[in-house]
Amino acid sequence: MQRKLISSKSTFEEKIGYSRAVVQGNWVFVSGTTGYNYESMTISDAVEAQTEQCFLNIKHALAQANASLSDIVRITYILPDANDFEACWPVLRKYLGTIKPAATMFSAGLADKKMKIEIQVTALKA
Repeated sequence: MQRKLISSKSTFEEKIGYSRAVVQGNWVFVSGTTGYNYESMTISDAVEAQTEQCFLNIKHALAQANASLSDIVRITYILPDANDFEACWPVLRKYLGTIKPAATMFSAGLADKKMKIEIQVTALKA
C-alpha cells in the first residue's frame, strides 16, 4: 500500500514539518486546516470567512488525493472561542449538509491569534 504526501505549499508545512494530507490506501487524512489563503498567506478577521477558506483548502487537498468532500467520514472543529462556533453553522451546512460526517468540536488555543477555526478531516475514498 503506497503512501502519498500532499502539500499546499503553506509556509507552515515547511517550518513545522508536516503534510497537508496523507493518503494511505483509500484513506485520506487531512491535517488541521485553518482559514489562511495559502496563495497570498492572508487570513480574514471573520470566523465565517475563515471557515469558508478552510473548506476551500480542504477541498483542494482532497482533490489532490482523488477524493472529494462527499468522502469525508469524520471531521473535527477546533475554535479558540467556543462562542464563535454557531456563526460557522451556515458554512458547515453549505459544505456538509448532505454528507453529515461524524463530528466533534472543541475549544483550544491555536498556533496564531489570527486563527479563529481549524478543521481536520478524515475521508474514505469510495
